[in-house]
Amino acid sequence: MRFKFFKGLLPLDWPGALRDALAGVTLASMNIPQVLGYARIAGMPVVTGLYTVLLPLIGFAVFGSSRHLVVAADSATATIFASGLTDMAPAGSAEYVTLVGMVALLTAGFLLVARIFKLGFLADFLSRTVLVGFLAGVGVQVGIAMLGNMLGISVSSAHTTGQVMRLAQAWAQTQPQTLALSVLVVTLILWCKRYAPRLPMPLLTVVGGIAASYVFDFSGHGIAVIGPVPTGWPHFGVPMVSWRELISLVPIAGSCFVVIIAQSAAAARVFADRYHERLDKDADILGLSVANFGAALSGAFVVNGSPTQTAMADRAGARSQLAQLVFAGVVVLVLLFLTAPLQYLPHCVLAGIVFTIALGLIDLEGLRDIRRESPGEFSLALVTATAVVLVGVEEGILLAIALSLLRHVRHSYRPHTTLLAPDAQGRWLPMPATPGAQTAPGLIVYRFGADLFFANDNRFADEVRQLIQRAPSPVRWFVVDAGAITDLDYSAARSVRTLCEDLTARGVTLVFGRVNDYLLADMRRHGIAEVIGDDHIFPTLHEALSFTGVHPAAAA
Repeated sequence: MRFKFFKGLLPLDWPGALRDALAGVTLASMNIPQVLGYARIAGMPVVTGLYTVLLPLIGFAVFGSSRHLVVAADSATATIFASGLTDMAPAGSAEYVTLVGMVALLTAGFLLVARIFKLGFLADFLSRTVLVGFLAGVGVQVGIAMLGNMLGISVSSAHTTGQVMRLAQAWAQTQPQTLALSVLVVTLILWCKRYAPRLPMPLLTVVGGIAASYVFDFSGHGIAVIGPVPTGWPHFGVPMVSWRELISLVPIAGSCFVVIIAQSAAAARVFADRYHERLDKDADILGLSVANFGAALSGAFVVNGSPTQTAMADRAGARSQLAQLVFAGVVVLVLLFLTAPLQYLPHCVLAGIVFTIALGLIDLEGLRDIRRESPGEFSLALVTATAVVLVGVEEGILLAIALSLLRHVRHSYRPHTTLLAPDAQGRWLPMPATPGAQTAPGLIVYRFGADLFFANDNRFADEVRQLIQRAPSPVRWFVVDAGAITDLDYSAARSVRTLCEDLTARGVTLVFGRVNDYLLADMRRHGIAEVIGDDHIFPTLHEALSFTGVHPAAAA
């Protein structure tokens, strides 16, 4: 592999550098509270949220290609490993932190393998529809998980249904002062998001919460606070786990890998298209791998290309990875000099911030668009979201992949088929391939809208036979418009050969038009060209119709 470094940074001029440096400071002011919240979602010590925007940011800036993608802590991946690890060790414990570090290390390894074998195309197997549903489910799950801290109720269950039951049972134990502070935080953030989006309200709520907690002694009045936060650099080291634990962590890391590949690629593509820039998927995968290696070695947790934080960076004016490097520099200053005040931060303030993040994951506008434009895909999105909430995030992402592939297979299994037929004015136009219709006396022109393979070859053959049997007049010529067929597998080839022999026995001449070179090679290799004759296969529909004796201009 040949590496090109700082592809997301260079070239850079002085005006652009100044703009990105200012954007980096703004980005830090908006995102530091969020990464603290992501640490809360992950069940990790709050300071590890800051670690995710240190080495990981630098690693991606050096090796990645996207000028816009922000690689840091993300709620989707944090929820995946948190839901999978809470049964293995208590959240926040030393053992839990080690397990989380190993998940990041395994994820980095998967990403490195993906880069070596150029597996960036895997991102395309998670459709936008199910990704919207998946993120909506994560948003609901995370939002419910934060309600305990927002209400001042202790919730020990790691599963959403258990959390809801606990909240319902302990509703009377709600602490009014904690609830009031949570509502204030959520209201301020949502109001500013709508009416003053450039105002770093999450940061202001953190600063205000710390100041009020220190002055009014929140902890002494029953409002839980974070407590002491370590100062200085993270502890560097390789996480060590047992072989049995390693095996248990592989599927969790695999789920994180899939989400990272899909979500990062989608976010990077959106902003590259917006600014007419080229992306190198393989370089971005390598950057993500390096970022996760950095997270694992610095005591942090899995990082991802975050669509939310990338959009925030764009709004702040960032146009290169220099903004992310400046962001990392600000985090260094915070780690060295400003961690002491964090001990006064109320849990409910952080939970309120995370709750607003969770709400942002539920793309109601996107769901409305999907429902309006494709009701079937909307059902898939809802099924995915429901599975994430009721079953789990890891299972939800696997279901999302399965549904995406099933939808693709369904389209290929039942493609659109059309018949060329005359309308009332005598014009030949495409219409649904309904038995009983005919192009002209003695002629049917039929189009099959997908490749032919083992799952749809019988459908193709059966529909051809039905069209011929129920035609208003005896069919002499059957022309297949093969413009959408680019591949023919062994099973389909056998079905087509049998069909050809059957039609020949009935006195029907089979002709193929718009046959490309790939399909022609398949037809010759499987003996189809020999059965129907090379002179019955044409590169254009015009020539195929001419062969039947029908005037091509009439069919145009």
